[in-house]
Amino acid sequence: MHENGSTILVTGYKAHELGIFSRDHPGIQIIRYVLKKKMCEYAENGAQWFVISGQTGVELWAGQACLELRDSDQLNVNLAVLMPFFNQQEHYKEWQQEIYAQILESADYTGYISKRPYESPVQLRQKNEFLVAKTDAMLIIYDEESPGSPNYYLGAAKRKARNADYLIQVINRFDLDFAAEDLSQQDPDYWTNNDG
Repeated sequence: MHENGSTILVTGYKAHELGIFSRDHPGIQIIRYVLKKKMCEYAENGAQWFVISGQTGVELWAGQACLELRDSDQLNVNLAVLMPFFNQQEHYKEWQQEIYAQILESADYTGYISKRPYESPVQLRQKNEFLVAKTDAMLIIYDEESPGSPNYYLGAAKRKARNADYLIQVINRFDLDFAAEDLSQQDPDYWTNNDG
């Protein structure tokens, strides 16, 4: 996947860590908006591949954002989904399984890091190390005050960054607040239509 341009790993919190329990939560639109904007910047600077592992939350929304960019013909970008093990989605909620299935069907490349079902947390550590090793930069939604699951990815990224040119771009809660502001200015009815 490295032939031309750079490869960007996109990750962040799982849906439940953000308090998002349905597909119509207004926060999803904000997260996808920010991700799409950042992915666009990367693509304009030569990035051609965006990589996710397919976990719920930020990664699935990043997958949707990447596919929207690709299918709008604006940019020449590709989506790779490198899953940590077989049947990762078996405990996902139904709405998350639907998004996951759509993304796998539309992705430009899919593969498994471990060609076995889930056996131990070691597979998750291997996933983090493998995806960081195979990418040139990381785009992560993360807030130091609420470490959560992205912390493990970040640890792997920081270890790589000590010895290699590995850019870690963090989207924090302030960036998300700005994005919410941005969206409400573009569509003044946004909050009144999405407050359920």
